[in-house]
Amino acid sequence: MTRLLHLATSLFLLISAQAFTQTTASLRKKIQQIVSTKNAIVGVSIIGNDEKDTVSLNGERHYPLQSVFKFHIALAVLSQIDKGKFSLDQKVEIQKKDLLPDLWSPLREENPNGGSFPISKLIQYTVSQSDNVGCDALLRLLGGPIVVEEYLKKNNIKDISIKLNEEKIQANWDLQFQNWTTPKAANEVLSKFYYNKTKLLSKKSYDLIWKTMKGTETGKARLKGQLPKGTIVAHKTGSSGTNKNNITAAVNDIGIIFLPNGKHFFISVFVTNSKENEETNEKIIADIAKVAWDYFTTKPV
Repeated sequence: MTRLLHLATSLFLLISAQAFTQTTASLRKKIQQIVSTKNAIVGVSIIGNDEKDTVSLNGERHYPLQSVFKFHIALAVLSQIDKGKFSLDQKVEIQKKDLLPDLWSPLREENPNGGSFPISKLIQYTVSQSDNVGCDALLRLLGGPIVVEEYLKKNNIKDISIKLNEEKIQANWDLQFQNWTTPKAANEVLSKFYYNKTKLLSKKSYDLIWKTMKGTETGKARLKGQLPKGTIVAHKTGSSGTNKNNITAAVNDIGIIFLPNGKHFFISVFVTNSKENEETNEKIIADIAKVAWDYFTTKPV
């Protein structure tokens, strides 16, 4: 009887493992179908079902971060605030000379003469509105991009390079490739800080960053593009624009998508070396997010 029970248990585990593999394989196949007809290189990493389900496509390839790195910058600033080096209410002076005209900046448009802004406000501008002037102000406060990279590597995020600020990246197309990560590493950052198991951030800082990410105003046609209205998505986008050869180096979106059952999944999608138009590039991300949503909402608990 014991031997029969053992055999039955082994058979059940084998069937369960096969079903698991087939299910995740079906999601990966759908993602491959989405990207197969596109003239672009797409990287995807998805983690869900309490980290039991993982799917990756070109997950270890290097992709330009572009403004995705503003999430990482905010984490580094908040960690310094938690250590007492700065405070959320601390004012940072932004002079008129810092309001570079060629950088995307709602802050500049609202404050054409510059001003003094609390760090909490700069984080909101930088993450939710992808403000480049606010981003570079935070980098000056920290001591430069390398401080952000070193902070992440100290927290065991290895596949990332943050060398340059927005002013330098936007002035020279080729320089953007010095700021890179992989889809897997992007999801690793999201997961590590969301679960906060080792108390990387205080509760106040933790609540602030996720509230800010949920308020992201850019990329409405990307991760959120095909999800049901009202779906909560905490995310950060990045975009390169298109060069004279009609090549787009970066259309990115990384984030956490919250499901109706209260669970969530992490998803990072990077599109590079694309000859598609902006609408198609964004739809690639939206399509991938939708098949992942369908997978996790129909998967038996």
